[in-house]
This record gives sequence, C-alpha cells and structure tokens, in this order.
Amino acid sequence: MHEEYKEMIKKSIKYIEDHLHEELTTDRVAFHSAVSMYHFHRIFQRYIGMSVTDYIRKRRLTHAAQVLVSTERAVIDIAVQYGFSSQEAFTRAFKRMFQLPPKKYRKYFQSFYIEREGVSMQKGIPKGWVLSGSHPAEYEMGLDYEVVHQGKVSAYIKAKENVTHGGFSTLMQIFRADKYVGKRLRFTAFVKSENVRDWAGLWMRVDGNDTEPLAMDNMQNRPIKNTNNWQSYSVVLDIKEGALGIAFGVLLSGEGCVWLDSIRFDEVDEKIPSTDLAENFYETLLEEPVNLQFEEIEK
Repeated sequence: MHEEYKEMIKKSIKYIEDHLHEELTTDRVAFHSAVSMYHFHRIFQRYIGMSVTDYIRKRRLTHAAQVLVSTERAVIDIAVQYGFSSQEAFTRAFKRMFQLPPKKYRKYFQSFYIEREGVSMQKGIPKGWVLSGSHPAEYEMGLDYEVVHQGKVSAYIKAKENVTHGGFSTLMQIFRADKYVGKRLRFTAFVKSENVRDWAGLWMRVDGNDTEPLAMDNMQNRPIKNTNNWQSYSVVLDIKEGALGIAFGVLLSGEGCVWLDSIRFDEVDEKIPSTDLAENFYETLLEEPVNLQFEEIEK
C-alpha cells in the first residue's frame, strides 16, 4: 500500500505541475488520482507535509515571484494568471510567503539580478553545505534563482564537460544523531533533473563510531534519470543505538543537472517502511544456495 500511495502522490504532483495555470481544486486533483477527496487529502498531507491547497498556492506564488522579477508585467495581470481573485488577495498571500509585498519584492530582486548581470545561477557552495564525492572537481554547484520549487532559490549540481564515467559528486550536510536515536527518520525533498545520463538521487547515511555506516540509502535501486519536472522523493532510515551522525544530500553521477529544494525531515512510524539498502538487500536473498551443479538453465 505504501508504494501505491507514493505512486499516487507522484502522479498527482505531475498533474498539478502540468495544470498550474488552470483552475485547480482538491476535488479535481483527487479525481485524477482515482480516490476520494478525503482519502487523497489525508495521504497527500502525510507524504508532502502540507495540504493540496497549500501546495498549489505555494507553487503558484513561486512562479509568480519569478515572473515579477523577470518581467515588467502589471501585478494585477500576474495575480489573475495564477488564480487570485484580486490584486489585494494576491498581495496578502505573497507577503505571507515572501515577507515583502509584490512591488517591493520586484524592486529588490530586480536590482539583485542587475548586480549579477541577469545571471540566474550563482556558482559556489551554499552556506552550511559541503561539496564531496569521488570527482567533485568535475561538477559545478551553486544556487539557482530561476528554477525554484518553493521560495526564492534552489541548489543545483551540474556536470562539466567530459565527466568521468562512474564518478559522482554530492552536495551534503552532516548533523548529530542524538535527538533521533531509536526513531525512524524520513528525509524528503523535491528534485528536478535535466539530461541525467547515468543517475542521480537523494541519499542519507547513519554513522556510528569511526564513521561506520549503520544504515544507508542512496536511491541507486530507484534512480532519477533523464529529464523530469519537480517531484518529491524520500529516504527512510532507522536511527539505531550507537548512531553519532546523520549525513544527507543529493548526488549526481555522470552528465546532466539536478536541482534540490523543499527539504524536510520528519519522524515516521512503522507504517512507512525503511529504505535501508542493506536491509532490503538481505530480504531478497534466498534461504539456501541453489543450482550447485550448474545443471539448471534459465528458461
């Protein structure tokens, strides 16, 4: 059932992204998910951390903020385009999300773009994050002010020319495990990909003494490939006794570009299965060795 719910949420997010400029209601999104509105609302809130209505509003406001900065269109026109009944309603919602009214936001961030000569991407490692991996010098990382899921900015990893096949780079953090020991922790984020040739994915690792990995998942068994619009992905691990640190991030292997945004952590119960690669690997093993004489042939 968990996998069915994840697939349902994935399809509903794609539907929302494809119809942001149209009339969108919880009923309509639930209808395309083939479940009741009540059931859909409950599952969406559980997996995304907000209601369908809030998600749609925040995505529309994020798009509106980008239009404000990149064009000179009237605020009322932008408000109508993104489904607000009036400029006043749009201004109230915009200010709640960005702490500035639309006109002041436009003035501030347009000057910001001019100072950077209109470039939407800013190279460099975001504060609090670390660049790592097998070949970090072969990848560019930084902030993007145009390709954003929610808010003002996202982070990205982009392969340079002639990257080493099989190598990878990651944008990561590590924090203390103390407050999560004995709990099941879910790391969720939205990722957008473009021309990913090998693979990309979220990852999380639980470290013990001498950085011994106690649990690990890097989505290698469900990789992000090719070009995809913003989508929610998650990694779930048990924080076992002896855990000292929790590392997490997004990785890119090979050509392409990935963006990371809307990160959150939440404690979940046993109804949400762990994605620990080691646990899942051993669950798939046979109970005993087979075909020891090599006489059985695959049909």
